[in-house]
Amino acid sequence: MKTLEDFLKPTQKQLFSLLRKVYKGKTVVSKGQFILVKGDAPIMLVAHLDTVHEKSVSVICKSSDGNILMSPQGIGGDDRCGVYALATVYEAAFRKPWLLFTCDEEIGGRGADAFALAHEKGKLPKEVDSMKLLIEIDRRGSKDAVYYDCDNQDLEEYITSKGFETASGSFSDISYIAPELGVAAVNLSSGYYNAHTLHEFINRKHLDAVIAKVSKIVQEASLPNFPKYEYRERVRNIFVSKNWANYDLGFFRDKPVIPTTGAVRRKKPSKPIPAEYVDMYDTLLDYYGEEEIESYRETFGDKIIAELYESEFGPYFEKDDDAAGGITND
Repeated sequence: MKTLEDFLKPTQKQLFSLLRKVYKGKTVVSKGQFILVKGDAPIMLVAHLDTVHEKSVSVICKSSDGNILMSPQGIGGDDRCGVYALATVYEAAFRKPWLLFTCDEEIGGRGADAFALAHEKGKLPKEVDSMKLLIEIDRRGSKDAVYYDCDNQDLEEYITSKGFETASGSFSDISYIAPELGVAAVNLSSGYYNAHTLHEFINRKHLDAVIAKVSKIVQEASLPNFPKYEYRERVRNIFVSKNWANYDLGFFRDKPVIPTTGAVRRKKPSKPIPAEYVDMYDTLLDYYGEEEIESYRETFGDKIIAELYESEFGPYFEKDDDAAGGITND
């Protein structure tokens, strides 16, 4: 697997097997959950193997210059771009970063949770505890940096110095991994757009630019004076939309914080979503956890979906129907 296209077409299971062969002799594997590739630099890069699309990619459409990639099946840049980035950075690095490929991020971070549990039980190499920084490459766009519940200002300043801009998000694999390892983490853009839709596309130049920046970070992390960025839990604040003036937000002031590790997972909606809110709900999942949205629905009713959507994106305009197992060492 050398080209981006090689990472787009396999199913999750096929890609898992291919990566296991590529890194044979260098891995710790939990079948169907994660592949940990050993490195010699104290930095770990993370990406997930699954996509939201029901069908695997069979047709790849490209712009005339080859820069933009799409597929009728959904191109799966989330997160095959990240997987490709990890492999590319690793291959080019003099001192190799640790790599973590996870399964089933899109349905609750199951692979990341399995990794965290394996660490908790002492089943991972002791060198994992020497990591100084975690970087996930799983975010849409070209310059985003998302930290979730990690609040290490030194790390944020360092990542910003590399040309990234702090953005918001609700969940990714590092939401489990960072607090378990006690290491600060960031999720960076990987050059895909229109996530979770069949209109998803990849901008190859944007992806390559991120790869170059991450390669530089890996190089710097290999130096003896590179600091360890420790995980610090963020104090959560409830965002209040200007349209929420009539809502009683006391419910949220007393609401316990949902743990970032352990048995709690993203859940399916507790009740059917009215048809007029389905598209808005799906879009919001890029910004909020399902637990958050379901809590809002339980308290405020379904109309809160529209309120949340408007607070993030502005008024919603409906599209015209006629518009275009056990751990093993390898």
